[in-house]
Amino acid sequence: MCLIVFAYNCHPAYHLILGANRDEFRNRPTDPAEFWSNAPHILAGRDRVAGGTWLGVTTDGKLAAITNYRSPQEQGDVSTSRGRLVSAYLQNPLMTPGKFQSLLNHDGAHYKGLNLLYGTATELHYFTNRGGSSGPVTPGIHGLSNHLLDTRWPKVAAATSRLESVLQDAQVDPDQIFAALADPTPFPVDMLPDTGVGPDRERLLSPIFIDNESYGTRSTTVLLISRSGLVTFMERTFDRSPSSSTLLRYSFQVRLPIS
Repeated sequence: MCLIVFAYNCHPAYHLILGANRDEFRNRPTDPAEFWSNAPHILAGRDRVAGGTWLGVTTDGKLAAITNYRSPQEQGDVSTSRGRLVSAYLQNPLMTPGKFQSLLNHDGAHYKGLNLLYGTATELHYFTNRGGSSGPVTPGIHGLSNHLLDTRWPKVAAATSRLESVLQDAQVDPDQIFAALADPTPFPVDMLPDTGVGPDRERLLSPIFIDNESYGTRSTTVLLISRSGLVTFMERTFDRSPSSSTLLRYSFQVRLPIS
C-alpha cells in the first residue's frame, strides 16, 4: 500500500472512512480481497509471494494497513515481509492493540522501513520504525504515503483535500472516494521530495494513481465503518488503468464497545 487517506472519529455517521491505493509491480502475484480459507474471520487481499497482506479487516472488528517507508539506500532483511505483520495482527484473536504495540517496539527494527495503521474502529494506532511519531491516532483527516504519517507530499495533500470535500455530505458515497484516488496526473518535479530514487522516478511515483507499464496502482480499497458497526469493504482492482477494473464489495456487522 502506498497511499492511504482516512477520516478517523470525525464524521457523525462513521467511526472510520478510509481510501487506499496499493502500488506494486505488475508481475507480482496477488489474490484479490476475500475471506481467507485458513482464517475465515479475515477479509483482505493476499500477496502470493510472501503470504502477507497490505490492508485487512476482521469480523471481530480489527483492522490494519501498511505502507513502505521509501529509503532505497537502507540495507534491511528483504526475506522478512512487512506485509506479514498485518496478517499476524489480524490472525491472532488474542493480539490486542496493546500487545501488538509491544511486539512492534521489540521487533520493528528488524524490518525495512514501514508505516503501520492498526487497531479497531474506535482505537486506532500508528507505528513507524523510521521516526519518533508512533502512538494513538488523533481524530481528524490524515494521509500516509511512503514517509511518516501526515507528511505533506503533494499526492498526500491533494488526496486528503479531496477526501475532506467528500466528507461534506452526511452519507459518504464510496464512488466519490474511488474517483478522488483515481487521478494519474504527475506533479512537477520541483514540488516533489528527494527520497534518493532520482527526479525521473520521483515524478513517476508522484501521482495519486500510478499508471505505468511495469509498476503502478494495482488496487484501490474503500473501507467504511459506521457508528453502528456496519463494515463496508470495497476493492477495485486494475489491469493497466483506472478505466479497466473489477469491483468487489463486502458488508458485515461488528460489535463496537459502548462509549
